[in-house]
This record gives sequence, C-alpha cells and structure tokens, in this order.
Amino acid sequence: MTSPKITPIPPSEGAATGPRLVQSLGLFSSTAIVIGSMIGSGIFIVDADIARGTNSPALFLGAWVVTAVLTMIAALSYGELAAMMPRAGGQYVYLRESLGPLWGFLYGWTLFLVIQTGTIAAVCVAFGKFLGVFFPSVSTTHWLWHIAHVPALKVGPMVLGNMEIGVSTANLTAIAIVFFLAIVNIFGVKLGAMIQNVFTTAKAFSLAALVLLAFTVGRNAAAWDANFGAGWSQFWKNAGWSSLHPVQVGMGGPMVLVNLAVILAVVQVGSLFSADAWNNITFTAGEVKNPKRNIPLSLILGTGFVLTVYFLASLAYLLVLPMHGDPNGTTVLARGIQYAAEDRVGTAALEQIFHSGGAWLMAGAILVSTFGCANGMTLAGARVYYAMSGDGLFFKSVGKLHPRYKTPVAGLMVQACWTALLCVSGSYSQLLDYIIFAVLVFYILTIVGLFVLRFKRPDAPRPYKALGYPVLPAIYLLLAAWICVVLLRYKPQYTWPGLVLVLLGIPVYLLWSRHSKGQAEGESPLI
Repeated sequence: MTSPKITPIPPSEGAATGPRLVQSLGLFSSTAIVIGSMIGSGIFIVDADIARGTNSPALFLGAWVVTAVLTMIAALSYGELAAMMPRAGGQYVYLRESLGPLWGFLYGWTLFLVIQTGTIAAVCVAFGKFLGVFFPSVSTTHWLWHIAHVPALKVGPMVLGNMEIGVSTANLTAIAIVFFLAIVNIFGVKLGAMIQNVFTTAKAFSLAALVLLAFTVGRNAAAWDANFGAGWSQFWKNAGWSSLHPVQVGMGGPMVLVNLAVILAVVQVGSLFSADAWNNITFTAGEVKNPKRNIPLSLILGTGFVLTVYFLASLAYLLVLPMHGDPNGTTVLARGIQYAAEDRVGTAALEQIFHSGGAWLMAGAILVSTFGCANGMTLAGARVYYAMSGDGLFFKSVGKLHPRYKTPVAGLMVQACWTALLCVSGSYSQLLDYIIFAVLVFYILTIVGLFVLRFKRPDAPRPYKALGYPVLPAIYLLLAAWICVVLLRYKPQYTWPGLVLVLLGIPVYLLWSRHSKGQAEGESPLI
C-alpha cells in the first residue's frame, strides 16, 4: 500500500475481499449516539467551577449560551462535511481530505491517546465512584492492589503526578465496564445502538425530571432572592462590562483581574468539555442508513436537545440553590452552587429538594448517564482507528471486521486495553485537563477545512450545505480563536501540555507513513 493520498479509497469501500460495515443505524439511533455521547457526568459537576469563575448568575448562564452558540454552529458546519463524505472515521476523514493526511492522523492519534480513551476512562471511574453510594465497598480508596503513589512534580506550566497507581474497587469496576461494553459492541452495531437508545432515553428523562422538579416543588425562596431578587439586580450583579473578575494565571501563578469577555472564555474549559463528543456520530457514518440525510439531522437534533437541557439544568440549579456560597458552610444552602460538596451541584440540588434521598437519586441518574456515555464513545471511537488502519496509519488488524457481526473487533479491544491502562494509572484526569485546548484546535481546523473544500472542490456533491455559510462558520472561528488566545494567556496548564501531546504524533506519523510505503514494497505488515 502506498502512503496515504488526499483522496484514498475509504476502508469500508475498499475492502472488496472482506466483510464491510453494515448500514443499520437509523435517525433515532444516530441521534441517541449524539445525545448519549455528550451527556456524561459533567453537567452535574462543572457548574460549581463556572459559578466560582463568573461570580454572577447572568454570566453563569451566559457561559452556557456561548457554549451553545459555538457547538450548534460547529454541528451545522459538520453536517455539510458528513453529508459530503459519509464514511467511517468522520472528523479524521474531514481533516485528511481538506488539510492533508498528517492533520487527520494527528487528530486520530490524539483521539486514541487521550480524547476518546481518556473520556471513557473518566466516565467509567465516575460510574464506579457513584456505585459506591449504593455499595460502600466500591471506592477509589479501597485498594485491591496499590502499586505506587506518584508525587506532584511541576514541569513548566504542567503539574505532573500526584496520583495513585493501582487497582481499587472503583477503577476495577470501571475496567469491567470498559471491557463489557467493548465485548457487547463486538456483537453488532445494532446491539450497541439498542443499549444506547435505552440509556439515552433514561438519561434524558432523568435530566428532564431534575429540571421539572426544580421549576416546581424545588423552587427555593432563599435561592430566588439571592440570584434574582431586588428587581433582578442580583441576577445582573458583576455582569457589566466594567466588572472585573479574578483569575489565577496557571498553577500557583499570580491573580489578575479580567473583564467579561475574558472570563467567559476562561470558564469554557468546563462547559465546552461537558458539551463535547457531539461529533462521535460522524465516526460511525459507514453504518448509518441514508447518512447524507440522517447524520446532519442527528447532529442538529442531538446537539440542540442537549444544549437546551444543559441550559435549563443550570437555570434549575439557580432556582434551588444560591449561586454564592461559603466554602465552610455546614448546609447545602450555605455552600451554594460555588462550593457544593466536591463540586457535585446536581447532588446538592436534589439533596435540597429531597434531603437525605437526594444523593441516592442523583447517584442513580449519574450511573445511567455515565454508562450510556461510555457505550456511545466505545461504539464510535473504534471506527476512527478502523479508518486510520485502512490508510496504513494504524495496526493492520484494526482495519479488519468480524466476519459475522461486521464490527471492528481489534479496534474495540485495542481501545479497551488502552482505556483500562489509563484507569489503572490514574492519569486520565490530568490528560483530559491537558487536551481540552487541543480538542478546540481540531474543531477550528475542521471548520477551516470546510472553507478549504468549498474552494478546492466547489462542484463536489453537497446534499446538505452548512446553514449560514460563510458567516456562521466565520463567527465560530473568531469566537473559538479568542477562547484559545485567552486560554494560552491565562490557563497555560490546559494548553501547552495538550499541544505537546499532539505534536508527539508527528514522528509517529512519519514512522507509520514510512512503514506503509515499505509494506507496499513487500515488507511485513504490522499486526
């Protein structure tokens, strides 16, 4: 096989002598993958950090509006690329076709190394932690095999280490879920999609119930007065253009005062990451029925639903809990949203409504949410490595499908093994912190690719064209670039480490490309 070209034959189309991917996902299943991959545990936690950063109910909700605008524009733009190139691999393919194979590989490399596997590890460990509410023996501190403690070490903007390596009952539960979902998804995309449909429906009802409760029986007079009182002056407090907000530069750096535009960009670290993974449906494009219609529709419907629910959930928190709080408070109301215990705002809200039973209800909701999220990401991620293998940029065996179930068995298992290693190492949380910036950069590059393909291939069939092109994609690029600049300046611990991880993929790409060329000349293929 020669080194990848700009327009190679997609693996799903080129495997004439072997099994091919089966188009069996309809619109509902595709939308369920979008929704299920987006909703994990973030919406129940990140609002505490956003509240501390913004220090204003108006800006608190404004952060989610910025996230919604960015994500919806991106989804509308990706819809054009998905309809134009309905192939397994999704965003990897879009980057490869528009900017070249190196950029596609760097995305796939980062996806495998951290983005997909790290997120699966994080949500599966979260599953284990919340399972501990029902079974106290399941805990991150209940060690079955404690290998080592790695002390904190500051390297430039990074703080490495400060983690425990070993097998606890919580991460053992996570590892069991990781391999269970990998094995389940081997037995056909229909089975994986069925599980996704069930759990996505359950988590949608859970979030809807939380919102409904907060807007009815959960409304709290003290919270209303604190967040919306005095003729709504409390709502707009600290939200003016002249208001300044403290931000700590880096890890242990100086505190500086920034304006509204900067603080809204800084807090996107939490809200954008909670709304991420909406693009996972593009990875499975080779298995979607009528993909030129259903993928753009599922992107729009799925992201629209989740972003609406996220905004309403954050508004619900404001109806139940005061935004401002005391970190030393002894009650849920006293701690408020800003200082909810362990940042578990969702749990605090339900505890305020139901008192002792609230923690159990929220734990159950998060178990459903994290399981469905892990399943959707497990199903989707393996399709990217499958596409990379077809281009000679990943292990050859990962490009093969199960002869009966037509699923990428090796891709699913390789993904599961690396995810399990991240669970044991305890490094997934740090890696996810480091990669948030890189994820945003890849979104920017993909939308740049939309403009490039409009120029390079003006006559290519486009069953769906990005709504609002070129204005809306240009707005996305400006807003996202501003967020990147702000994060580079004020949150270097979330930026430079991620860029380093991405750049490490360049020598790996050169190695794979050289091997791919050697394979075409008769050398032994990588397994």
